[in-house]
Amino acid sequence: MNDYVKRDLKYIWHPCGQMKDYEEFNPIVIEKGEGVWLYDIEGNRYLDCVSSWWTNTLGHSNKRINETIKKQIDNIEHVIFANFSNKPAVDLSEKLVNITPDRLAKVFFSDNGSSAVEIALKMSFHYHMQKGNTKKKRFAALSDAYHGETLGALSVCDIDEYNKIYNPLLLDTIRVEGPDCYRCRYGCTRDNCNAECFADMEKCMEEKHDEISAVIIEPMVQGAAGMKIYSPNYLEKLRKICDKYDVHLIADEIAVGFGRAGEMFACNHAQISPDFMCLSKGISAGYMPMSVVMTTDEIYDCFYGDYNEQKAFLHSHTYAGNATSCAIALESLKILEEDNIIENNRKKGNLIKKLTLEKAKVSKHIGEVRNIGMITAVEIVKDKFTKKNYPWEMRVGYEIYKIALSKGLLLRPIGNVLYFIPPYIINEEEIKFMVNKCFQSIEEYFIENKL
Repeated sequence: MNDYVKRDLKYIWHPCGQMKDYEEFNPIVIEKGEGVWLYDIEGNRYLDCVSSWWTNTLGHSNKRINETIKKQIDNIEHVIFANFSNKPAVDLSEKLVNITPDRLAKVFFSDNGSSAVEIALKMSFHYHMQKGNTKKKRFAALSDAYHGETLGALSVCDIDEYNKIYNPLLLDTIRVEGPDCYRCRYGCTRDNCNAECFADMEKCMEEKHDEISAVIIEPMVQGAAGMKIYSPNYLEKLRKICDKYDVHLIADEIAVGFGRAGEMFACNHAQISPDFMCLSKGISAGYMPMSVVMTTDEIYDCFYGDYNEQKAFLHSHTYAGNATSCAIALESLKILEEDNIIENNRKKGNLIKKLTLEKAKVSKHIGEVRNIGMITAVEIVKDKFTKKNYPWEMRVGYEIYKIALSKGLLLRPIGNVLYFIPPYIINEEEIKFMVNKCFQSIEEYFIENKL
């Protein structure tokens, strides 16, 4: 066992897993990255199919971003953001206001996605309290939602693996049955869907709007639910009903913003503007922790006035508005525009979808292929006709993930769903390698286990 692996196992508690697994399947220590590839200390390389948890949009060790960092830290790396500012933060804020949906006019900085969700929830609640809407103390969220893992963010999640044990500590969230196009209760198909499933949200809002401060949603794609992609009609209907009942709409675009879902922002698919938009992950191209909450002038103005601790929004993070992170974000946005990345993403996304569908047609193990922009997912099922899943105890996705690593592929499964969210700079040859090795790994698992 390599010395770094030994020391890792001795000192580090890794996230999102059981550490006992690491004793049999040791952590892989990465030494460098280049483009879509990661290289470990043993000389092996892995195609980063998941953009290192959906963040690395423009490839590892991107030369333009590297140079931007070097230039920025020669000026100022970080400065307190209370009563101080910095040039990159100002420039980035102006840029974000210009490219996000209409009405989003103010930028509040933080340093991770969960914190951004916390901020949006607190701002919404605080706004209604100041407006005298004192009954509006609850939030509505969809079934299978994922919005982060701090206590407030976890409260609006609905994935037992993350929040079941903490239920006694969590906010009393109103849970609404969400869209599930693969197992649609209304018999709709992706090509013929008017978001009939919105009836559940409509009923909830009719009955409980007096107590709802905001509805929070992952636009177009419920990520941790297994990349569940749904109709933009759902978002259109949600915007209208939120307006009707004076309920805020929080768009959690942390995973899908900045071109990942085929548009600059997923809300653009429905041509709606939320009251709050949470952004992180791709905002800094996978280089540094960063997040922002975008909101409207109306909400901002509610907090504006002479100093009063009950009126001011007293929420802060040490690294909010970090100058280096902001410089990275600005350069990333320049690259997206100058290299026509989002338009190219549509072509690459279509190629990934095409190749995946071809493989899925001859595999008896794939229930559905879902795609939007640069997100493609395959759901592995026990029975394609009943859509029945393998029991979670079999950890089918995890076992396939281990096989794929031996073939030079970093897949990070969500249960029995495998997905491709590669860096945008992936080329055609690398796409073919990615899809082929993934399906080889799937078939190898089922052959080995005689399933």
